[in-house]
Amino acid sequence: MKTYIVGGAVRDGLLGLPVQDRDYVVVGGTPEAMQELGFKPVGTDFPVFLHPQTQEEYALARTERKTALGYHGFSFYAAPDVTLEQDLARRDFTINAMAQDDDGNLVDPYGGQRDLAARTLRHVSDAFAEDPVRILRAARFMARFADFTVAPETLELMRTMVANGEVDALVPERVWQELARGLMEATPSRFFLTLRECGALERLLPEVDRLFGVPQNPKSHPEVDTGVHVMLVVDEAARRGFELPVRFAALLHDLGKGLTPKEHWPNHGGHEAGGVPLVKAVAKRLRTPNACRNLAVLTAQWHGQAHQADNMKAEKLLDILQGTDAVRQPDRFELFLQACIADHYGRPGYADKVFAAAPRLQEALKTVMAVDAGAIAAACENPAGIPGAIRAGRLQALEQWLTHASQEA
Repeated sequence: MKTYIVGGAVRDGLLGLPVQDRDYVVVGGTPEAMQELGFKPVGTDFPVFLHPQTQEEYALARTERKTALGYHGFSFYAAPDVTLEQDLARRDFTINAMAQDDDGNLVDPYGGQRDLAARTLRHVSDAFAEDPVRILRAARFMARFADFTVAPETLELMRTMVANGEVDALVPERVWQELARGLMEATPSRFFLTLRECGALERLLPEVDRLFGVPQNPKSHPEVDTGVHVMLVVDEAARRGFELPVRFAALLHDLGKGLTPKEHWPNHGGHEAGGVPLVKAVAKRLRTPNACRNLAVLTAQWHGQAHQADNMKAEKLLDILQGTDAVRQPDRFELFLQACIADHYGRPGYADKVFAAAPRLQEALKTVMAVDAGAIAAACENPAGIPGAIRAGRLQALEQWLTHASQEA
């Protein structure tokens, strides 16, 4: 048996990047021989083993054959006669189809080094077309490596896969997994733009795809195009290091603009409320975590009003805080403000335009939370009047704060 490091660890090592995980392939091995050496078998589809000390994964060299549509439609063959080159041939991109032996010698039968130098994503063989997840992986690598391009022949193959319905066979959980990872890359816009270029975005996220070509008012949106704006916003969220729920909310915050009749362009009155059902539909279809779904719904519904907060009176400020349930969920409200911050700065020429609404809403929340709601409730003779009394107390506190703030200004 001979062992090789394969895939991403080799690629990242050659790029001078930190190597996070190491995957190994074993040539000439059998399950029995691996277990005799103390390796623990895991997985059911093909032979994978955990090293007895490091717990790293070691897979027997294998080939695969397409048997049905989708991600799971494969049969595998793993045996001692499978060569390293055969195992590497089933991998997605040439930059991931390299291996290193124990002495550090590189095995590169498909030109991975060449494509690394050219910053090119190129499929290893036509077997790429058998696995639709590879379209999502291509998009994710484009989001990670900002200076890479997809080889023309690979892009054309991806388009053919979309046309053949391979993308439609992807299970929601795998789409979400790759989409979430794409959102957490350095330049998430490239994930969605790559999907759009091959036609997959229209199949997976038609609500986002239809935003491209929809104009906005150039006074507030110099980029004009709504799809372009959304891409700028997700990149701004990434640049600021915001977490996944914020980035997902940034992606979906303007879905309602895709419903605006053309005769109303470039204005989009009511797009916030109109976007809420779309956000819910996307979250349900992708089976997203509740934290991502709830923040995205909240952001779609309230971001428009939040942007006007620095000019609002007490009652409107309180409406936002109550509508977003900020008192009970202040941490989520902070994430909501982060999504609004990304929305504000995700426009050309806005880097130096301070987003005053965020600190104003933060101070408004502090003011409201300082009101003793329990004491107000205890003093209320009629239980039915408690909500109104608490709101009145909070409103009075906000008015006093605004008066004081204006006097100081």
